[in-house]
Amino acid sequence: MATMDLIRQGPAVRGSLRSLALALLLGASVVAAAPARAGMSLATVATATGTPTVAPLLKTITPAVVTIAIKGHAPETNAASAKQRKGAQPAATREINAAGSGVVFDADQGLIVTNNHVIDHADEITVTFPGGRTVPAKLVGRDADTDVAVVKVKADHLTAITFANSDQVEVGDFVLAIGNPFLIGQTVTAGIVGGLHRSNIGIEAQEDFIQTDAAIYPGNSGGALVNLRGELVGINTAFIGASNSNPGVGFAIPANMARNIVDQILEFGEVRRGGAVKAAVTGR
Repeated sequence: MATMDLIRQGPAVRGSLRSLALALLLGASVVAAAPARAGMSLATVATATGTPTVAPLLKTITPAVVTIAIKGHAPETNAASAKQRKGAQPAATREINAAGSGVVFDADQGLIVTNNHVIDHADEITVTFPGGRTVPAKLVGRDADTDVAVVKVKADHLTAITFANSDQVEVGDFVLAIGNPFLIGQTVTAGIVGGLHRSNIGIEAQEDFIQTDAAIYPGNSGGALVNLRGELVGINTAFIGASNSNPGVGFAIPANMARNIVDQILEFGEVRRGGAVKAAVTGR
């Protein structure tokens, strides 16, 4: 990892859009244009003019991708605080203000899945929906080993994204990454699945990442990686190798792994592995 630039997450548009457009054109040549809805093939969303677009599909799912902002305190890591600890004095803390993304998966209950590192050290959590509505959120539970967390809001008229069966994802599948990179506003990027079961990255204790070239940048952590049916394939988590000319390689937690952790948090308030209980930090 010494030569690898590892950065927690985010999206922006890429050259693979040309490939996506080609796929759409091929689909449009044999499928009549039709209104888009979550769950329908992207090949059917060509406009009446024949111009390929993912816009109708995105209109149905982007309301489910939110911005999560936190205020809190984290341990100070500078030399002065280390000296304090050696002197048996209380460890210094610093105020933090940070933001990432999240995905509504249960509209009725106001449940949102995100990354643990997005809400880590949070004293206050707020969720902002596309359009500007901001509401307070409560931490339901989190699991540091897989970097999955669940927060809850009290709000009506929410849109949710359905979990896909990520075991059916294949290398070469087209995917879209949605989130709020650099706090510039909701952004969508496109690419393909470039690899599966990536477990030697050194990001989390438990890894089974989906690799994608859909651009992921800081602020997209916790955002949605969706397939061309508008289903949640994964939770965008990190990227490596980014530079001024190359957005790097992105990684997402597979939907099935995220769903398993979410279900355990909701049912038990903790994550259980191999008969042992892994604390999930609940009840904030």
